[in-house]
Amino acid sequence: MLSSTSNVNFPIRLVTFFGLLVLWCISCKQKQPEKLPAQVDFNYHIKPILVQNCYLCHGPDPSSREADLRLDTEEGATKMLENGFPAIHPGNLSKSAMVSRITQNDPELRMPPPSSNLELSEQEIGLIKKWIKQGAVFKPHWAFLSPQIPESVADLSLQEGVDKLLQEKLDQYELLSAAQADRYTLIRRLSYVLTGLPPSPEKIREFITDPNPEAYNNLVDHYLSLPAFGEKWARHWLDVARYAETKGHEFDFSIQGAWHYRDYLIRAFNEDVPYNQLIKEQLMGDLLESPRYHPETGQNESVLGTLFLTMTEGSHSPVDIRKDEADRIDNMIDVTGKGFQALTISCSKCHDHKFDPIPTKDYYAAYGILESTRFSPVPLGDEKMKNLNLKAAQKLKSGIREKFAKKWKKSQSDAFQVRLVKLDSADAGTERPFRVLGDFRDQYLVGWQADGLAFGDKTTLGQPIFDENNTLVKLDSGMASSRIYGTGIFGALRSPDFIIDRKYIGVKARGKGGSIRIIMDNFQLISYPIYGGMDQKVNNEDWQDFVFDVGDWKGRKAYIEFLPGSYVRHNYGQNSEDYIEVLFATAYNEESDFILPHPTATGNVTQALENWRLKKNTVQEVDLLNDLIREGKLERNPPNLEKDLFQLNLLLAGIEDSLFFNGVTEGFGRESPVFIRGNHLETKESTVSRVFLSEIFSDQDPIRSKGSGRKEMTEIILSPENPLTSRVMVNRIWHHLFGTGLVETVDNFGLQGKLPSHPELLDFLSLRFQEEGWSIKKLIAALVKTDAFQRVTPKGLENQLDDKKLYLAHYPVRRLEAEAIRDGILAVSGTLNPEMYGPSVPVYLTDFMQGRGRPQQSGPIDGNGRRSIYLEVRRNFPDRMMGAFDRPTPFTTFGKRDVTNVPSQSLFLMNDPFMMEQSRWMARSILDVPASKIEDRIQYIYLQAFSRPPTEKELELAKTFITEMGSSEDIHGEMLLQSEEIWKEFCHSVFNMKSFIYLM
Repeated sequence: MLSSTSNVNFPIRLVTFFGLLVLWCISCKQKQPEKLPAQVDFNYHIKPILVQNCYLCHGPDPSSREADLRLDTEEGATKMLENGFPAIHPGNLSKSAMVSRITQNDPELRMPPPSSNLELSEQEIGLIKKWIKQGAVFKPHWAFLSPQIPESVADLSLQEGVDKLLQEKLDQYELLSAAQADRYTLIRRLSYVLTGLPPSPEKIREFITDPNPEAYNNLVDHYLSLPAFGEKWARHWLDVARYAETKGHEFDFSIQGAWHYRDYLIRAFNEDVPYNQLIKEQLMGDLLESPRYHPETGQNESVLGTLFLTMTEGSHSPVDIRKDEADRIDNMIDVTGKGFQALTISCSKCHDHKFDPIPTKDYYAAYGILESTRFSPVPLGDEKMKNLNLKAAQKLKSGIREKFAKKWKKSQSDAFQVRLVKLDSADAGTERPFRVLGDFRDQYLVGWQADGLAFGDKTTLGQPIFDENNTLVKLDSGMASSRIYGTGIFGALRSPDFIIDRKYIGVKARGKGGSIRIIMDNFQLISYPIYGGMDQKVNNEDWQDFVFDVGDWKGRKAYIEFLPGSYVRHNYGQNSEDYIEVLFATAYNEESDFILPHPTATGNVTQALENWRLKKNTVQEVDLLNDLIREGKLERNPPNLEKDLFQLNLLLAGIEDSLFFNGVTEGFGRESPVFIRGNHLETKESTVSRVFLSEIFSDQDPIRSKGSGRKEMTEIILSPENPLTSRVMVNRIWHHLFGTGLVETVDNFGLQGKLPSHPELLDFLSLRFQEEGWSIKKLIAALVKTDAFQRVTPKGLENQLDDKKLYLAHYPVRRLEAEAIRDGILAVSGTLNPEMYGPSVPVYLTDFMQGRGRPQQSGPIDGNGRRSIYLEVRRNFPDRMMGAFDRPTPFTTFGKRDVTNVPSQSLFLMNDPFMMEQSRWMARSILDVPASKIEDRIQYIYLQAFSRPPTEKELELAKTFITEMGSSEDIHGEMLLQSEEIWKEFCHSVFNMKSFIYLM
């Protein structure tokens, strides 16, 4: 007989029992093996199994391949093994050795071996068996197949096609799509996703009360047109580009002008510059024949894109600069591969890629391209105007030369037809004890490369020199000069690469504020204690011998660089009077071998005059003409000369350079050998032809250009036959709009990346993106107008069948990025500074942020109220709030940020002085708004912070909070309504609520 207590508890126990029974049934149901698909697909069913369990020992890399069995290709998987059977015999399980091995009970024979801690499930074994029965059809990796638009959406608009393909997937998984979100939710979601800022209360009220059926579409267009759009979406790409303004390591040296890249991106996104154009600019913006110019400033926008390549880390005086170069190039390969192709090319640095068709030789083929690329200062300013002025000046100078030549030709008689000019009498046939690296005493720059405007394309040989009275003094002797057009103009003259094989390098030079630099292994951060002697300043207007002792670096690859300015703490600058002029550069072993002698030759007056007019004269011909000028036999002041020279000076005055950024320029094309096991000290004898991913893009010829090959690499990336480029970008955009990409691994489309949740949709978007002119704004506009984007977020377990948020039956709940949280706080507190562009606000330094390279001064705690994108990004001293809320460390591409939930985030929101300060500012701003009761203030705060009114429960809880806070401080009535401290505490609590830092 049950006691009364037992009788009372019996219903509870019964309910508990049945509850457990239901859970057990559900659990059993979940453990049932999934139903095998009617048609097993290699890419979507079999390859993931092989990649995770088999390819490490039986994949592309021969160095780790076991039993000479390769399972990633049909040829390797079906070839006969030693036991007389192939691993896979299409259509026949009994003759497929693989089936026997994966179903073995004997641990010595079972595959994968128990020691690997890998084991195939019954479902996976069933898939492999069914696939073999169905013929074991191999296919190329899905990402390397050309995209195709499904017939069902071929005639639909972008927006309609997306909704249809999403609905097909929902129907397939029997998921019901949620209702449309209310307008308060939609405007907040849209505003944050497109601009990174909350909507203004005025815009909320306007949208809520707008009866126009096109109200939402008009709202989309409104936010896409705001300057804040570029600020939001540029920040996404900065994660891809591993944007930083310092190089990290010991002294955290600055990357000169890095913030110009950030501003360039903001402008580009706002102007909807096509994505294919952005790729060109970031990889080869310095090589474009028709660059983009800023419509107002005339700045070359395209060349700013090359900062993408310069965002590498940089060491201070590394002992092994060859390794330093290898690390920098590896980083450039890594971000180029991940950023534009979503491929982990750097995984093949030491061996063939374990999973993807990227052999080691392809890594070093790309290495050669980037090794042939040089870092260089690049001037800022109105380049369009400079180029126009320069062309006009060149035309005017040619006209002046023509006037002189015409007068001189008439003044010559037969008596002066032939003269001998004797220079140094060194025998040209004598073996020289030195090596000539550059001799600029003739007309040409002898294979050296001149960047910028300063050095022109020839030496000064034959240029007229005038006195203060605009009278010709003489024709200039030959030299490389940065003042071909005047001083203060930027340019660099660089030698081809050479191997250091002598103890000394000597340069005969003169100038003011100029520099001679020996760049070894592309190492730019030249400084003591090791390499300081490789950068010598030129500050004497008389010719001097500059000697570089390079004996310790014999065998190193190097080039010489002449600059009219100089580096101070690795930032390049030059004054308006700065220049450098060079006669020659040699390499030698004994100090007496420095001088480079002249040969003996003859000159003919008539021929000399004609050659001078055509700018083809020799040293001897110029000496001949100078003798005639000195003897008064050639006219020195033709008509209108003074006017021409005045006009010339006006034109040249407008092309001086004073601001610079760290960009790239072309070097001389070179091929790299393969580094054995990635070791730069141990290389193969032969070199690898420059190509880009030849195993994936097989239809390409080796790059034979004299330059780096970046142009050819970019052409392959943008080739219509390349299936990756547009897929990768549309997937990135989808990821930022919906929180998860169609391919979840946004930076890896290789075999270890995730499979696309909607492959047909990805193809559809990829091709339409190209058809729409690679327009980022058009794609975003179409996606945010879809039904999927406008659905409510899940409130409970409605979305449990789509727990990974892949199928978008609901719009997924998302936490805001670090920048959006901070910018949202500034916006609602009323302290947001809308100023755009310009140098970054220095990072705020706490007492705990110590170490070498620490800036001398801290920035303001609120960053001057500027948006987070304008805060300085230092590698060694990152912003504390950005770090707490998962902004990635800038060392490689991070297209997908981590989203953590850790105590430091709550502690920051609760305790940081920035939060206290912003809470007070918000309190002050709301006290300025007339209100007759507490409810009015709460309503106002909710609209500001959450873009909606409070619910009745929220209103009641807020009133209770305010009144209890007031009671504890003995503040009541009207005083409570006007208490800054009370409302500051309430605003602080609002900033800590989930509704503020999440899109709900």
